Amino acid sequence: MEKRELMYVGKAKKVYATDDKDLCIFEYKDDATAFNGLKKGSFEGKGIINNRMANFIFRLLEKKGVKTHLVEELSDRETLVKKVDIIPLEVIVRNVAAGSFTKRYAVEEGTPFKEPTLEYSYKNDDLGDPLINSYHAVALGIATRQELDEIAKIAFTVNDALKEIFLNIGIKLIDFKIEVGKTSDGQIVLADEISPDTCRLWDAETNKKLDKDRFRLDLGEFGDVYREVWGRLTEYYK
Repeated sequence: MEKRELMYVGKAKKVYATDDKDLCIFEYKDDATAFNGLKKGSFEGKGIINNRMANFIFRLLEKKGVKTHLVEELSDRETLVKKVDIIPLEVIVRNVAAGSFTKRYAVEEGTPFKEPTLEYSYKNDDLGDPLINSYHAVALGIATRQELDEIAKIAFTVNDALKEIFLNIGIKLIDFKIEVGKTSDGQIVLADEISPDTCRLWDAETNKKLDKDRFRLDLGEFGDVYREVWGRLTEYYK
């Protein structure tokens, strides 16, 4: 597979074209951002951990019937993926109150929900990725009602699978966000990544935060907790 021109530079990765119009290459960076890019940082090896962890988790999800963009891990930092047209929605599933949810609704952090919640935010950096509902998404032409139903199904399937995956290694899945995209044949698949960058993960016994909140909230041990989550995953799922 020939790596060609740089197509896109995101907050955490670069995307390159290949000699196959339906495939591209992700190259993970060590960079970290928070608060819509206003806070920046990094730790050495972050891109390697996130690349390998995202692929590892995607393989576990595929065994649960979730279709993903993953094709092949090429190196520590590079992965071959199906080229997709990203639907400009961040799809957020919450199991426990945390982060912006606690501020919006004055709910104490750590409050478990009676059932998972689903939120959408419109992926637009200039607007600050505002929350929108399904009617807004349809009205703006972001997705059809049928597509939103499929996206919701994917999100809750991923939630059920991730809760089990992480609980097996002593971690509670508090919330997470995913992105989905359409392949060249119109199939909606899970895209981007799943990692401590995109999930809130708490130790099941101590509630210690094992995710990017260590960076967001200046809690320290930023790189250490990523390595810990990766270590637990590879130890359990040998």
